[in-house]
Amino acid sequence: MTLRRFLAVTLPIVLVLSVTIGSVTRIAWTRYDFEGPLMVATDVVVPHGGPSQIGEALDAAGVIRNDTDFRIAALMTRGDGPLHAGEFTFPPGVNLRDVLAILRTAHPTQHRLTIPEGLTAAQIAMLLQRADGLMGETPIPEEGGALPNTYAFDRGATRDSVLARATSAMEKALAETWDGRAAKLPLASAQQLLTLASIVERETSHPAERPHVAAVYLNRLRLGMKLQADPTVAYAVSGGADTNDHGLTRADLQRDNPYNTYRVPGLPPGPIDSPGVASLRAVAHPADSDDLFFVADGTGGHVFARTIEEHDRNVAHWRAMQRSEIPRPPVPSNH
Repeated sequence: MTLRRFLAVTLPIVLVLSVTIGSVTRIAWTRYDFEGPLMVATDVVVPHGGPSQIGEALDAAGVIRNDTDFRIAALMTRGDGPLHAGEFTFPPGVNLRDVLAILRTAHPTQHRLTIPEGLTAAQIAMLLQRADGLMGETPIPEEGGALPNTYAFDRGATRDSVLARATSAMEKALAETWDGRAAKLPLASAQQLLTLASIVERETSHPAERPHVAAVYLNRLRLGMKLQADPTVAYAVSGGADTNDHGLTRADLQRDNPYNTYRVPGLPPGPIDSPGVASLRAVAHPADSDDLFFVADGTGGHVFARTIEEHDRNVAHWRAMQRSEIPRPPVPSNH
């Protein structure tokens, strides 16, 4: 074929292709700022790969109108930076310009795991197991070793990494609390403070009562009295699975177990749950009180007493309320 004939055949094809590509590019570019089809904010796991793989994922999730427009826009703006993989949140109606900005500059979507105060190690492990977005084996924390708080993480983070942050946070909070504690506490170590704080955490739902409850137990420790803390018995009865102290029986209180503070003097061998910072501080800075007893008052709080005679009157009053027809909230039994 002569050069003239070759050009006569191929030039029209090249021109048609050029015009077609240019037209497609212009059409895609005009849609760059068009409102997208997404109706509600949506989290999308964007895969590793180039614009083709990413565009397919976004198209399947309904974020973009078609992956062709996306690939062209990504190519024409490639100088703005690479497209990142990860889980991202796309707002409703997001256009191509903002889709690409999210993929290039946004932080991946944050998931959150909240560890409430007073959970046992077994309960915290269950939270880790059920948390959406976490991966890997489920570790069992040391009892009392994870600080209750809300922890943010990216999808794909390991359960070990989240627990490590909670453990580090508890170590820091406990060290700071121990270093700043009041003088002459009958506690030999930060671990003992943690153990008593775990009991205080379970004893009252009223934050203002925590220092007073802590003072009662610290006074008992000074005098060599048994703590007689129901949550420790519940912990023993459940084998460490829970610390719900409702419905304890006389047989439970007589159970031979190192965590049964009705039988064993002093503190139990270790914490019975993970206390929050407020309970740690309550033990480190207890109320100025000589009280040795407390009993439920029927409102979720407690009535405190210094003598056994006063305490017996408070217990009799509580039992009379229990026998009455007036509905009362569930509360801990007396101490």
